[in-house]
Amino acid sequence: MFDLVVGVVQNLFLAFYNFGYAVSHPADWLNWSDSTALVRFIYYGASSEFFYVVVATFIVVTAIGLWRRRFLWGVVAVMEGFSNGVGRVFAWAGLIMVLQQIVIVFLQRIFRVSEISIGPFGYVVTKDLSWYAEELKLYNAIIVCLCCAYTFVQGGHVRVDLFYAGVRFRTKRIIDMFGSLFFIVPVMAIVWMYGWFFLWRHLVTPKISASDKLELLERKARLLKWNVETIGFSPNGFNGYFLFKVLLVGFAGMMFIQGVAYFYRSLLEFIEGEGSANRNLDRDSAAETDALASAGQASGAPAGST
Repeated sequence: MFDLVVGVVQNLFLAFYNFGYAVSHPADWLNWSDSTALVRFIYYGASSEFFYVVVATFIVVTAIGLWRRRFLWGVVAVMEGFSNGVGRVFAWAGLIMVLQQIVIVFLQRIFRVSEISIGPFGYVVTKDLSWYAEELKLYNAIIVCLCCAYTFVQGGHVRVDLFYAGVRFRTKRIIDMFGSLFFIVPVMAIVWMYGWFFLWRHLVTPKISASDKLELLERKARLLKWNVETIGFSPNGFNGYFLFKVLLVGFAGMMFIQGVAYFYRSLLEFIEGEGSANRNLDRDSAAETDALASAGQASGAPAGST
């Protein structure tokens, strides 16, 4: 037990050195024209070193935020603003998906067209209609993965309330802190670690395993080359399924950030009381109205009452 504690403390101190080295030597892991830099990026993306950098950053930000709560409110605003910004942009994928489905139905059922050619800048790309039909899955995945954190900020997720609505304000904040710190953050960290190597196994060859040590990967670097998987489920179907793996990693990262933001918001509201509830919370008007209506129904009040 003592050795475990000492190891954790050592890794936390080393995290500051590792972070400083990564920032001061970006070419060592961002210069992807060098295969050695690429394997370093792949390795550190889901490594214990990266984990301890995240934990150390969380500890430092929390400590500064408890000392200067205005700083922590700013951190929450930036995190939630990032989730809102990404979500509001990629929510338009829903409209694109509907319009593309309408075009496919008209071309296939009315005009009996079997393929579509698009030629921007004189370069013509011809794809079968089945390719565009299967591509609709990608738009759906974009909405699910990149708008999930946005929906969380907007209060749009379904909640199963057993006793939450009936407890006091600060008790609710304790429940929120516990849920974000012990459910959202750990689950998203696990999804990230599995999804990270799952992604890269379909982008480069030879395939990289999560158990590979950095020294082994650096020896493999001279054999490393890009090998983006473009296999479809049907001969003329959509073949960009590696994008779904990218979205999985993006989903885990964004929800991890939102989980931390929710913890910080709940902590600040617990400290400052009911007067700080929903402070600086950027919600769309329709989403805010629905959230208030749901809260009213949960408390037994009519949906439109104030």
